[in-house]
Amino acid sequence: RAAVGVGDRPRLVARRVVVRYGRVPAVREVSVELAPGAVVALMGRNGSGKSSLLWALQGSGPRQGGTVSVDGTDPAKVSAAEARALVGLVPQTPGDLLYLETVAEECEQADRESEVPEGTCRRLLDRLTPGIRPERHPRDLSEGQRLSLVLAVQLTAAPAVVLLDEPTRGLDYHAKASFGDLVRELASEGRAVLLATHDVEFVAGVSDRVVVLAEGEIVADGPTADVVVASPAFAPQVAKVLSPQPWLTVSEVRDALAGAEARV
Repeated sequence: RAAVGVGDRPRLVARRVVVRYGRVPAVREVSVELAPGAVVALMGRNGSGKSSLLWALQGSGPRQGGTVSVDGTDPAKVSAAEARALVGLVPQTPGDLLYLETVAEECEQADRESEVPEGTCRRLLDRLTPGIRPERHPRDLSEGQRLSLVLAVQLTAAPAVVLLDEPTRGLDYHAKASFGDLVRELASEGRAVLLATHDVEFVAGVSDRVVVLAEGEIVADGPTADVVVASPAFAPQVAKVLSPQPWLTVSEVRDALAGAEARV
């Protein structure tokens, strides 16, 4: 497929989304927009409605009210194949989407379902995490390898929007850093990325914007630095230690110090 620029990608627009389980509200009239090329972090305590909102945006989860549109199309009102080309979702437990006996079978199935040339999913997987043997059972992969496989399966359909639910859970420092690079690369390709997470350090390093949910409602929405510094619960360690300076990550501090030395 030809490369697509940031300006050519559609945005996701959600208006007054409502999700209830029985009489219990999980998402209360939430409105959010995801722009091409931007990484948005969705934060909030357990039970705040993050996962429910992701599934409602993706189209396969319940939604009792509101609208979701990607380039004028509601993912909930089209076929599964069409929905995958609009919005890809990697759930909290990526293995839940893996049901075949080998990595090769998962990739081949993804190619067929997305109607793309044979080998597309495998090439994506090799780009994310090279060297995973095709005969391996998905259940025997590490957390990071399983995450890469599911993400490759989702990206095979070339979705404009990528939703990630707690994607760094179980990843070590190096795997998390590599995944952060990947998230930024997805954004550089013009995709809109929304990641639900409790990982404030990861958010500080990769996200452009933070949306905070509490009891199913948006209580904060703005640039990452503004939102996380304003909330002690979501501020990374660098911000806590060096407040009121505007730095969020060690690399930002390093760059600031290097700049100061250059001026001396």
